[in-house]
Amino acid sequence: MLTKPSTLSGSAVLISGASGLLGSALVPFLGSCGYRVHCLVRRPAQTDQEIEWDPAAGQVDVDRLEGYFAVIHLSGENVAAIRWTRAKKQRIRNSRLGSTNFICKTLAGLRHPPKVLLSASAIGFYGHRPDEILTEESPPGRGFFPDLCREWEAAAAPAERRGIRVVWLRTGLVLSPKGGVLKTMLPAFKLGLGGPLGSGAQSMSWIALDDVLGSIRMLIENELVRGPVNLVSPQPVTNREFARVLGRVLHRPAFLRTPAWVLKRLLGEMAEALLLSSARAEPRRLLQCGYEFRLPALEGALRHILGRP
Repeated sequence: MLTKPSTLSGSAVLISGASGLLGSALVPFLGSCGYRVHCLVRRPAQTDQEIEWDPAAGQVDVDRLEGYFAVIHLSGENVAAIRWTRAKKQRIRNSRLGSTNFICKTLAGLRHPPKVLLSASAIGFYGHRPDEILTEESPPGRGFFPDLCREWEAAAAPAERRGIRVVWLRTGLVLSPKGGVLKTMLPAFKLGLGGPLGSGAQSMSWIALDDVLGSIRMLIENELVRGPVNLVSPQPVTNREFARVLGRVLHRPAFLRTPAWVLKRLLGEMAEALLLSSARAEPRRLLQCGYEFRLPALEGALRHILGRP
């Protein structure tokens, strides 16, 4: 991904969750833009660019957090790894609310707090809304995941009160072969065993990893943007269309539908919230700010991501 030097070249950025799918790509990307990137890590720091923290215990070297231009908070337990048991849901909730509460209260108490905090959220905020086009002004949905996202965003209130510009990254399905939904789907589709999930009529609000990175850079640099921002492509598709396009890109059939009842039996509430729910989100704030998507259409994005001409 070609980049131009940032107008804020040399400014320091601190990232939590840097080992995840998004964070591991964001660190080198922002470095290539001229930023000085440091990371919060949950193990002993191994370089001067790392700062050890333990949000569950409320521990971090506060003095080392002074003076960053931007903080990007991406920490949180993987929501799609296993079935949502009661214990798993509690871990998901604690990892997001606890770490966000801790980092925001800590930043608010600094002598020199960051100018901007970009804090992870998700389009799961909107819940199952099959008959609506969802913008940043749409109200939250109902259920475990919408309630979690609403509380997750509310946990950033101490940073807002301190005068830090807070942006909530309501991210859609991030497409990358290195992780997330696409990595999970690829083995079956490469064998010709892929296809729609449930009815296939549910909307999928997706975004290529390249455009997540580009959007985040713009949100760091555009001081007028605050509040929620939908990180999704302007061209959402149905699950049926996603399967058809992925099959075409891979030159494989993609008609083996997985019934909804099978997904619910295997994955329970997680299947309904993440695989069968419908959310047609629109990136209205990004478009209003003039962001130009590099990969707005699904087929072009998949061909680029998977290296398929």
